Amino acid sequence: MFFVEVILPLSLAKTFTYRVSEAEYHFIQKGMRVAVPFGKSKMYTALVLETHQNQPTLYEAKEIHQILDEKPIATEVQLKHWLWIASYYMCGIGDVYRGAFPSALLLESETVITTQPNTSITISDLNDDEYLIYEALQQQSVLKVSDVIAIVNKKNVFPILQKLIDSNIVVLQQEIQESYKPKLVRYVKLHSQFESNDGLTTLLDVLKNAAKQKEIVLAYFQLSASEKKPITVKKLVETSQSSSAVVKALIEKQIFEEYYIQHDRVNFSGAINEKELLLSEPQQIAFTSIKNSFVEKAVCLLHGVTSSGKTEIYIKLIEDYLATGKQVLYLLPEIALTTQLVSRLQAHFGDKVAVFHSKYNNNERVEVWKQTLNNAEKAQIIIGARSALFLPFFSLGLIIVDEEHEQTFKQADPAPRYHARDAAIVLANLHEAKVLLGSATPSLETYYNTQSDKFGLVTLAERYNNVRMPEITLVDLKDKYFRKKMTAHFSDVLIEQITDALSLGEQVILFQNRRGFSPIIECITCGHVPECPQCDVSLTFHKHKNQLRCHYCGYSMAKPTHCHSCSSVDLTTKGFGTEQIEQELHTLFPSAKIGRMDQDTTRGKFGFEKIIDSFKNREIDILVGTQMLAKGLDFDNVSLVGIMNADNMLYHPDFRAFERSFQMMTQVAGRAGRAEKQGKVIIQTYNPNHNTIQQVTTNNYLGMYNEQLYDRQIYKYPPYFRVVKLTIKHRDFDKLKEGSMWLYQVLSQSLPVPVLGPEEPGISRIRNEYIRTIMIKIPHNLPLASTKKTIQKVLNSFEAVAVYRSIKVTVNVDFY
Repeated sequence: MFFVEVILPLSLAKTFTYRVSEAEYHFIQKGMRVAVPFGKSKMYTALVLETHQNQPTLYEAKEIHQILDEKPIATEVQLKHWLWIASYYMCGIGDVYRGAFPSALLLESETVITTQPNTSITISDLNDDEYLIYEALQQQSVLKVSDVIAIVNKKNVFPILQKLIDSNIVVLQQEIQESYKPKLVRYVKLHSQFESNDGLTTLLDVLKNAAKQKEIVLAYFQLSASEKKPITVKKLVETSQSSSAVVKALIEKQIFEEYYIQHDRVNFSGAINEKELLLSEPQQIAFTSIKNSFVEKAVCLLHGVTSSGKTEIYIKLIEDYLATGKQVLYLLPEIALTTQLVSRLQAHFGDKVAVFHSKYNNNERVEVWKQTLNNAEKAQIIIGARSALFLPFFSLGLIIVDEEHEQTFKQADPAPRYHARDAAIVLANLHEAKVLLGSATPSLETYYNTQSDKFGLVTLAERYNNVRMPEITLVDLKDKYFRKKMTAHFSDVLIEQITDALSLGEQVILFQNRRGFSPIIECITCGHVPECPQCDVSLTFHKHKNQLRCHYCGYSMAKPTHCHSCSSVDLTTKGFGTEQIEQELHTLFPSAKIGRMDQDTTRGKFGFEKIIDSFKNREIDILVGTQMLAKGLDFDNVSLVGIMNADNMLYHPDFRAFERSFQMMTQVAGRAGRAEKQGKVIIQTYNPNHNTIQQVTTNNYLGMYNEQLYDRQIYKYPPYFRVVKLTIKHRDFDKLKEGSMWLYQVLSQSLPVPVLGPEEPGISRIRNEYIRTIMIKIPHNLPLASTKKTIQKVLNSFEAVAVYRSIKVTVNVDFY
């Protein structure tokens, strides 16, 4: 009897045993995929964890359908890492497998396939089975894999489909995506021969009979004098009130030259980066100390202020590791940042760079997966968001986690709810590789680890090229409102600075961490506030669609004309979001181009890039946005950053609110003045003497760190305690109350640690499900693994109670 132990891509905590023949037993290796039957009629792609000869006692092992790979597609180290994630973050190993593998490698009987539009197919190349499938897809647009089984009359169709997918004839349903081409903008400039004074006289001579053309040339001079930035054809035509045909004639006469700018900064020098990167002296010192720190410690934190040139140091390090033939993984918090960074790294390393994140379609992801596995020339450096952690590395030498404090590194839903930074450190440990964490505002846990000598620490205290840190001004809103110096939500100081920046042709970023127009609409007569029928929140007003929306479940209704409870027509809005700021800017600065960047404007796959590109191309003068702006983007023409209201972050009901606010404000402020000139930051607040805000002003990270650590120790929070959060959901309020109480009592009896709860969170109902949370705080001196085992046991017995079976419990370890 021969058996294989497999992982199924389902949310199951255990592995399953299947029977194989002797020949298969000797052929199968760890990390191959096999197609297996599961349940009555379903087929799944499972992954082999090991082969053995122990018959399962509880059930009879079914036979596998077939083997899908010739050689392993996942590595041993990878499987070890998955097992660690499953046990540490308390989720099923199946969840990890499903989250890790690109879905094109996970065919199952419920997968839906469609034809790839516009591919040319030579029918003669297809064999009978493939032709049958192709023909069926001509009749109807989509097929389930189970239908395909019926058509070909074979149980085992995964290899046939895999071949059709590889040759691009069919695609999986979920990935019909558009591709984004950055918009090309047409600019003109005067031909170089006319730039001198003599040139100008000849130019006017040439044009003395062509009045229209002369007008345009004069308009060009006016514009270039007043604007000091490249001139688009569109703008030139508008100013001179003429037509683009005239411009075309001038281009043909070779008086104007036209050129296009795309995606890149406006750059007239046209020089390519020199191949040799030269580090400044502080960078060189930091670089050497990182290498020294790696001799003794596996993890090192690079704590460099914003725009201190951390990326250059990373590039130098990557060069060193590539020279020894190792692979490098570069993790970023936000997909939007990858686009900016990839171009920087490709300029330096050429095609050794591969990119992997969830916005890539399946075929691209499978390609990167295979290149990584085979240690291909193309996959020496992998850049990606947190999911890139799961790639099958051949020989990993270095992991760089940039902006390591970002909360996007933590996956919230679905399971595995892992934190990419912590998982990366474990992965590096398995590969005997090194980890470099980079941040201007490290998270408290990381900094605590450097202080307790677990990690190395290297500090870069000055900006690259000695650019000065931005000058931060606090504006006291209480005082300004009192002196009637506010226009809408803008203080006189802010308006004055924006006007100055715009007149110099510089760009401005305004930060307000709330989207929509205003979060509350209230009836003045009776005080009624429209709420979402399915969640426990008030509806946010979105002006441009003229509707009220719920930001949790997406419910929307038209804006009411009168109060729903007392029919009065006096409705007022309270609070303000990005939309309202955008609207106020239009009235304050009618001539400026204003852009908005929040979840509503960046919906599409490339919504983000479109806005960032037009901001880089200087088509937008003022950019209003939410926290997306704080994520390490690099614009060299921004001289002013305004934070509209610093208080709504500070008083968030979260034990990290102060730390987060400090990080967010410092990061947003770091967007200002990244080129030669010193930038300005204006923070509007009702509480200018608040410690955290003062620490931002003086850029005092250590002060914030010590103050917060003191609090964390008193109130039993990380880094002194590990926190496990259980979220319990159910539609029936009383049942939930009873179930969560049962869970709380059993947990507090069986654990010697503080258990808090069951508490209603700030928003206690989402999508008609009521929510309770329980928090378990585990001190450092207690063994983590056994405590988690106990928690898991309690959860299992909770599920065994028939009454509570329908209650959903999700476990989130280190939920911050």
